[in-house]
Amino acid sequence: MTEAIIAGFLLGLALVFSVGPVIFTIIKLRINYGFVSAFYFISGVWLSDIFWVVTANATSSLMESLIVYKLQIGTTGGVFLIGLGLYYLFFKKYHSKKELDEGITIASSTHARLFLTGFLINTLNPGVIALWLAAATKSISSTLNEKIVTFSICISMNIAADIFKINLAGKLRNKLNDKNITIVNKISGFMFLAFGIALIIGVWFTKTKTA
Repeated sequence: MTEAIIAGFLLGLALVFSVGPVIFTIIKLRINYGFVSAFYFISGVWLSDIFWVVTANATSSLMESLIVYKLQIGTTGGVFLIGLGLYYLFFKKYHSKKELDEGITIASSTHARLFLTGFLINTLNPGVIALWLAAATKSISSTLNEKIVTFSICISMNIAADIFKINLAGKLRNKLNDKNITIVNKISGFMFLAFGIALIIGVWFTKTKTA
């Protein structure tokens, strides 16, 4: 059981310190719309992680077949990220610091879209699929209880770290002005665009090498 705990801790650390479009999105949402909106988005990411963890451990053969289609999955995910990036860079209208301080009302349908966006961003990432498949493969000889311990620790650490990041972004919000808020949002859009392009190039480059 000790090995299971250590494995969960190390995998959790890898996730905590990973950098991707998700971290920039929760910062942007926390600054613009508050804790609840950021929480809805990151909850979608968490559900996606739990989905892939369960799928990887229950049906490793299915996960391996999905990796075969990583070109299609990666391209779809990349296009999705690029679309979000272009929207945030050129079409999204941002609120002023005064409007944010007075409070922005978010419809429940918007929260549902944020949740779905978080879920899709994570689910359509071949790197996420490969990560959980590799983790499940490594623990294939472990007992069910050991697997539960490993992945529970990993997911719990990731959730705790994300909540900490949301709260930290809230403290940053108080020190921002209109110009800085716009910059933060533009950076988020640029990161979506960059990660989307990198994802598409990555999956096509891998296909070319293995062809």
